[in-house]
Amino acid sequence: MGNFLSPNKEPPPPMVLVPPLFDFPPLAARTRMLESSYNVLFGKLALRCLFEDYFEEARHFSTRIMLKPIDDPHVDLIATVSGPLDHKPEEKIVGNALFRWQSDVDDPHTFMDLFVSNSEPILLIRSCAYYPKYGFGAFGLFPLLLKKRVSSEDYGVMGLRYGSGNLSIGATLMPFSLGDEFPRSAWLISKIGRLTAGVQYEPQFGSKDGARFKNLANWSCAIGYGLGSGSPLSPSFNVGLELAKNSQFIASFYQHVVVQRRVKNPLEEDVVVGITNYIDFGFELQTRVDDGKTTNNIPDSTFQVGASWQANKNLLFKGKVGPLSSSVALAFKSWWKPSFTFSISGSSSW
Repeated sequence: MGNFLSPNKEPPPPMVLVPPLFDFPPLAARTRMLESSYNVLFGKLALRCLFEDYFEEARHFSTRIMLKPIDDPHVDLIATVSGPLDHKPEEKIVGNALFRWQSDVDDPHTFMDLFVSNSEPILLIRSCAYYPKYGFGAFGLFPLLLKKRVSSEDYGVMGLRYGSGNLSIGATLMPFSLGDEFPRSAWLISKIGRLTAGVQYEPQFGSKDGARFKNLANWSCAIGYGLGSGSPLSPSFNVGLELAKNSQFIASFYQHVVVQRRVKNPLEEDVVVGITNYIDFGFELQTRVDDGKTTNNIPDSTFQVGASWQANKNLLFKGKVGPLSSSVALAFKSWWKPSFTFSISGSSSW
């Protein structure tokens, strides 16, 4: 009877919260199959997201709303509105919407989306099909409505790729090219252990195929050292050295850290003693190595340092510093349905 009236219950074990990523799935992961593996494996895509996402121009705003039906998680709609806070005749408010269909909810590599906007391109279709069992993939970008088609790229771009644990190769072409522009780009990357090396071909100089292939200004090469898995729930880092288009030397470093801190929130239960935070840090140094007389549009040297801290599932803090200015950003995200994200940023010139 005594045991029944006062049962001996063990207290619940302490818990550490693991919030989802602020952008889940990450917006970069949703379109990474449309990117060259050269940009992905050497951390260029991750650095671009760190230095650009949620940083707005001075006296400008940007709003993004994502709608995802509960009955069909394979589709979603992202609508964005951006523009100046004080309306000027030369600037306009830009609105666009992206309707996306994804074959697998957990795998963003096979998808089709429809992009509409009040700016160029007005209507764009993007599609990608990837077969992880064989490592092959195909993708395409086709602008359907444009006010004016100037280059061959305005008529569409297609690409093929192959990837495995140690090799990635691919190329893009313009099927409706107006001239001798094949291929549009190509890349070859090999990975041995933690070491990655690769080259990328992007023809911009030379009038014929032979001259383009021989021109070193159309080639880029890089070597990188990385550690960690591709899961954002585990730490990782990547160090890269690149000679871009025989004119720039680029050194970069990107690190993703997963740490735990104590919870000081009276709204949480007593058993919650900690929470997982995600911290990203990146550095990029660019130095010109060719004759400045031939490429005056490239600065002699510049660098960027950036960091982001996701305190919980709702708050994200970001900052970056460069030789000319510094910027900070604060983003808030609701996980209601429909969800929304609000961010504010500020910059200061040196």
